[in-house]
Amino acid sequence: MSPRRGRRMLTAVLALGLLATACGTGDRDDLDDAAATGGGAQYPLTIENCGVDMTFDAPPERVVLLESAPVTTMYELGVVDTAVLRAGAFPEEYYSDEVNAAIDGIDSLGEDVDESGHLQISREVVIAQQPDLVMGLPDGITREALADVGINALEQPVYCPQRSAATTFDDVYEQVETYGRIFDRRDEAAAVVASLRDRVAAAEQAVADAPERTAAVLYPTVGGGSGYAYGNKSMAHPQLEAAGFTNVFGDVDERVFEVTLEQIIEQDPDVLVLLYTDGDPAEVKDAVVDLPGAEGITAVRNDDILVQLFNFTEPPTPLSVDGLERIVERFGPGR
Repeated sequence: MSPRRGRRMLTAVLALGLLATACGTGDRDDLDDAAATGGGAQYPLTIENCGVDMTFDAPPERVVLLESAPVTTMYELGVVDTAVLRAGAFPEEYYSDEVNAAIDGIDSLGEDVDESGHLQISREVVIAQQPDLVMGLPDGITREALADVGINALEQPVYCPQRSAATTFDDVYEQVETYGRIFDRRDEAAAVVASLRDRVAAAEQAVADAPERTAAVLYPTVGGGSGYAYGNKSMAHPQLEAAGFTNVFGDVDERVFEVTLEQIIEQDPDVLVLLYTDGDPAEVKDAVVDLPGAEGITAVRNDDILVQLFNFTEPPTPLSVDGLERIVERFGPGR
């Protein structure tokens, strides 16, 4: 997976950025500007996304989902029924029974991804659906190509090539608010954000008296190859901080980067969180613990390892709050 999206930088690994797809509105000023552009009637509404202005004349009615990350937010806002097509992996573990039922009701081109975790789909297939919004930009589909035929494309903000700011939980809240504006569900979005803030605060309170510990979030290679770690521009960084950990790679001003076993041993994290997008989580764990010399890592010696699906950490969505709660449950006081 290339540095461009973090996902590409993870290409050599297994599923989505070794070691599912963010560029909505990046900061509060952008959000306020977008809201103002819409005026009192809200539409037409202009949203800045990865440096590109997109205008919506009305709430989207035909959405193509090329990533799984938006589903939870769309469901909470009551607009998941606008999705007319999906493609790629939508693991059931992410969602409630109700959400999975809603996903099952969306026509699918298949949930298979390639060995690097990337979706392969042609733009012609997407354009044929005549959507007014595409969510996610897998390899081979560009914003420009869709714009040429009048289709808006929304990318997750954390994946914007020009993004320079560190990621925080505000990115989760702002993305929910952006969806609320686009789909004319502002009140619902405000309620979702309030609930998410409460959950993050509760998680932080649960670990307030925990001893100081270090951690790393990795996307390991299954079957051999490079592994990846997450720096302070990833959602992994604020997630670890909220769970009471110091990110051993928190001084790295990148979202995701290639990492060697020697570097991990040198940092010697007390805890490891391993991400994957598809496949057997046991194999993901083995890809780290079976490496020669891995016993030099405290987390490996103590089996303080959590393997969880990629979207429980990245990109910043309500699933990142679920992932935070999973980390606290696994490693928090009284575990």
